[in-house]
Amino acid sequence: MRDGLESQRSRIVSIVKTNTRWGVLAGLSGAILLTLGGVSVSPVSAQEAKPQAVIEKAFPNSNKCKRCHERVFEEWETSPLSKSIHSPAFRASLDAFLSSSSGKDKALCFRCHAPHVREFSDQAQLFVDQAKAGDPSLDGVACAQCHLIKQVDRSKQPPEPRYEAGSKTLYGPYKDFVQNLAHQSMELGLFQKSDLCLNCHQSVPSAANLGKANDLLGNWDQSKAVKSGKECQSCHMPEQIGESANGEKKRKVANHTFPGRIGKLRQEAAKLDVQTKIDGDKTTVTVTVQSLVPHNLPTTHPAWASVALELDVKGKNLKTVFAEKRIYGRVYQDAKGQKTNFDFDAVKVLDDTVLKPEETRVETFTFPTPKDTKTFDVDVALNYAPISGPANFLQRVEAESSKGSQDPVFQPIEIVRRTENIPIAK
Repeated sequence: MRDGLESQRSRIVSIVKTNTRWGVLAGLSGAILLTLGGVSVSPVSAQEAKPQAVIEKAFPNSNKCKRCHERVFEEWETSPLSKSIHSPAFRASLDAFLSSSSGKDKALCFRCHAPHVREFSDQAQLFVDQAKAGDPSLDGVACAQCHLIKQVDRSKQPPEPRYEAGSKTLYGPYKDFVQNLAHQSMELGLFQKSDLCLNCHQSVPSAANLGKANDLLGNWDQSKAVKSGKECQSCHMPEQIGESANGEKKRKVANHTFPGRIGKLRQEAAKLDVQTKIDGDKTTVTVTVQSLVPHNLPTTHPAWASVALELDVKGKNLKTVFAEKRIYGRVYQDAKGQKTNFDFDAVKVLDDTVLKPEETRVETFTFPTPKDTKTFDVDVALNYAPISGPANFLQRVEAESSKGSQDPVFQPIEIVRRTENIPIAK
């Protein structure tokens, strides 16, 4: 029933928004409110339509790009970037931010989640309303939000993109771009450099008071990978053979699914070495965790972005006889001395167990040797942990999602696993 309502709600919102844009509803004053089975739907109002048209003239909607760049669009559509202002977790977090002491700056969250807000700071409320709608027609992080960047100012913290808003020139990494009537193209070395990514992925604007204590990437520029010549794009936009524009000759192009936490790339993020030693009634499992990425693991914005090392020991009849975990992440404290998941509420970092770039860490687990069995199983997994936080926040995320508690954010995502059967000597 709930999924059916969500589906009908989405269709109605889509229809109403389309009609609004084409002026069918332009003569109506105020917003129209439709109700279906108790679900209220607020379309784009006539008052909103004009500002949104101005924004989309400067930053064309990704649907326009799809006409000529179908492969790129379909890859991007499966990526986390395409959901930057769509996700239930973002909507729930946005509400928490707006009701906090930091929430007076309504544009702050969107500087990363919809970075073109920088050019339209006077329309911050429109961005808020679009995100809260659950089915925004405005793009968050899409084609124009990246390909209109002409330079990144590294002197600012966090670094700031400089846009050519409204320009008919789109920038990219190719020398042999195809001439077309839709826009001009220009090669820009920035698109093969990590600088392009730093304005959103290096630090969190709302946590500026925490300074270096809350950097997301760590000393990434000192890593072996970067010193060997790798950039962010090397892993997160890997080269493949295909078309950039429909029908052009196939060549080396960048993948736009942006693999990381989602996608097979995470399987290359770390490796585990497991050693088990039985000493009479006591057994010790030593796990060596080696991060293989040139940045923090995890990058900890928001604070529920944690990684869990989980040990599960199974004895007779595969019954769990011991289980323990280690959490890699950050714990914040707010002004009232309480723990918080939100760095915009944080005044200090209480604990930081994040795996630093290319770090190796050794964890030791000790437990009673399983009895009444000739062998036991040791299962060790490194997972991206499910979303965590106060009960009211988790309930809000669940309520915002059409999948409810089955939303992927509530499930662990495996990075690497090791399982061994250990004999007990008599």
